[in-house]
Amino acid sequence: MSETLSKIPDGLRYYSGHEARLRRTVQKTAMTVFDGWSYDEIITPTLDYFSLFERVMGAEAHHAFRFTDTDGRLLALRPDVTSGIARLAATLFASRQRPLRLCYSAPVFHQQVQSSIDWRRESTQVGCELLGRAGLVADIEVLLIAVEILKKLELQDTFVITINEVEIFNGVADNLGLDRAARDQLRRLVDGRNVVDLEDFLKPLVSNEESRAFAQLIRLSGKFDTIEHARRVITNERSAAALDRLEGLWRAIESLGLEGNFEIDLGDVARLDYYTGLTFKIYATGAGGRVGSGGRYDNLTANFGAPEPAVGFVLDLDVLAGLLLADQRESTCKTPQESSQRIVNRDPVTLFSDAVERRRRGERVSIDLSEEVAWQN
Repeated sequence: MSETLSKIPDGLRYYSGHEARLRRTVQKTAMTVFDGWSYDEIITPTLDYFSLFERVMGAEAHHAFRFTDTDGRLLALRPDVTSGIARLAATLFASRQRPLRLCYSAPVFHQQVQSSIDWRRESTQVGCELLGRAGLVADIEVLLIAVEILKKLELQDTFVITINEVEIFNGVADNLGLDRAARDQLRRLVDGRNVVDLEDFLKPLVSNEESRAFAQLIRLSGKFDTIEHARRVITNERSAAALDRLEGLWRAIESLGLEGNFEIDLGDVARLDYYTGLTFKIYATGAGGRVGSGGRYDNLTANFGAPEPAVGFVLDLDVLAGLLLADQRESTCKTPQESSQRIVNRDPVTLFSDAVERRRRGERVSIDLSEEVAWQN
């Protein structure tokens, strides 16, 4: 074997033993919760036209593995699952009764490393999409599903979901009269929490006092008082309406007694252009990055047919499994009978009868193969 074949490409890895079983259990936990909320599993093609992802994801799609089909058309290994689900909803499922509740567990692929933290070129996503319903009730439903999964993984004391509304940012950008390039620059400055450069960017457009106030606002994250503070700084009509919706969502979270696991983060500006309302990211203590993200994307299906409201989220199975493995949170997540019951018997009929009975009881068995035994007829 050559040296090249003795290694695997960067950004890929093997999983085995306890780690592989833990990943499968995390996956099963999420899919069981989705099923409990009446979400039907969907499996999208691993391979699809690159133009699908480019239309939906924009520049983000260029991280995908791309190659040419026999007919000359450009194909890609899927870099996300939502693109395919949006097309499915608008085409094959166009006549199905709404709302559509769909869920999935699938690997996604990125040829280029997206960040110094996110080194993986293949990762597994578990997620759900609720299509055909707008408003607070639909948003709350998907947030509650995410909360239930994380609690079933015994992360209830360590996770936080940060929420925002993209129309707050869009209202500010419109009020400043920014073109597309300037809007993108503002988004990068906000998302990077670059206060000094943000103030410099805003000074030609607003007063020094307003630029300082807005720059400080993006550094704030917290509870309801974050909204109150924002209303004193951001007064345009579009942003104000978005702040009202965010307040309604926060009041619902409080009424459900979940505010301990939620925060408002107005500096969290989504990178993907298809988000239209609520956006959220999920973090957990000990994880190097976020463990999930989601939001509302009401215009996405318009790429393939009629527009309709939609909201969903995705969890990064790789990050979750790694976090649970590192923390040794095994009370919920370990598979039954993690240690094998070794069975030794020279009579193979008794040997395998014993093994079958132990498996019937849910035990994990390991047949002793150190000696070959003859099967007696």
